[in-house]
Amino acid sequence: MGMDPRELESLLQAAKEQRGQNPWREAWQRLRTNAAARVSLYMLIAIGAISLLAPLWPLPSPIALNLSPEPIAPVAPWTEFGSDAWQRDAIWELGPMDRALVSLRAKLFGNWQSAPWLGTDTKGRDLLARIVWGSRTSIQAALAAAFCSLAIGVLYGALAGLIGGRVDNLMMRLVDALYSVPFIFLVIFLVTILGEYRVELDRRFGIDREVVFYLVIGFVYWLTMARVVRGQVLSLRNMEFVSAARAQGASTLHILRRHILPGTLSVVIVYLTLTVPAVMLFEAFLSFLGLGVEPPKVSWGLLAVDCTEALSPLVNYWWLACFPAGAMATTLLALNVLGDGLRDALDPRLRGSRP
Repeated sequence: MGMDPRELESLLQAAKEQRGQNPWREAWQRLRTNAAARVSLYMLIAIGAISLLAPLWPLPSPIALNLSPEPIAPVAPWTEFGSDAWQRDAIWELGPMDRALVSLRAKLFGNWQSAPWLGTDTKGRDLLARIVWGSRTSIQAALAAAFCSLAIGVLYGALAGLIGGRVDNLMMRLVDALYSVPFIFLVIFLVTILGEYRVELDRRFGIDREVVFYLVIGFVYWLTMARVVRGQVLSLRNMEFVSAARAQGASTLHILRRHILPGTLSVVIVYLTLTVPAVMLFEAFLSFLGLGVEPPKVSWGLLAVDCTEALSPLVNYWWLACFPAGAMATTLLALNVLGDGLRDALDPRLRGSRP
């Protein structure tokens, strides 16, 4: 018995009007209702903008020395606002974008620079400028190493989980073997060995010490990413849409690119936001050991070194520890809170629910 044409038309119209909710838009709506994650996201955007535009701000040079008997304590802006003492050339070699920002800063502010509002270190260098410029190095190192581990771990774990069988078993045993090597010793070994050839690497391939440092950390941190992605792929490879793609003759790489990797994207994003803080702490630790960023450049790890050099039971230079630690702790806390919020927002079990 056929269906009434009017009823059929009504059903078609209702199906046309009812559109499925975009999972990414739904996740964004859930993230926006999470006040802590939303505030953390705005904080990270502000920190990233301040870091990226460091050459534009009217700050003193982060490496300009002002030798004095002792560090200058922080001063309030209404007590001492600034002076016309900016030294444009007192900085390391900058890239084209940074040089353009420096030129724009000169047009906007002239030679005016802020006073030591957060004080100076034992060599008379402005602490606020060193924190802002150091954030660029630390954040850049964390992002570069995290995306390096992302590229290696996602591809390795997805291939292992999709191929399966003996290949999967062999690839995972290699991961287990690498896990048995202490990370810190492996990084120190690689940085030390490659450091001996850094002049040749820089001359032939344009790879300086910082690039080697990023690649080494990324090479170490991809192991956990590979395991996470492999577990997600194992839960997806037997789904109906993968079987349908295989029945149509799709290759393994095609299935991986079009069907598997998009399904792991939410897990990868969450893990990436939790990896960046770990890499930042690792960079600070290696810089503290003298294996990270080299002076005259500055990072939050080198600020920790300056703090330990200034520690004394006789004199308390509290600002050398409190302000850099506060900047780093704020960034790490925001990253971790945002990661937790993304994990909740991208949870497929909450998909379709309303906050």
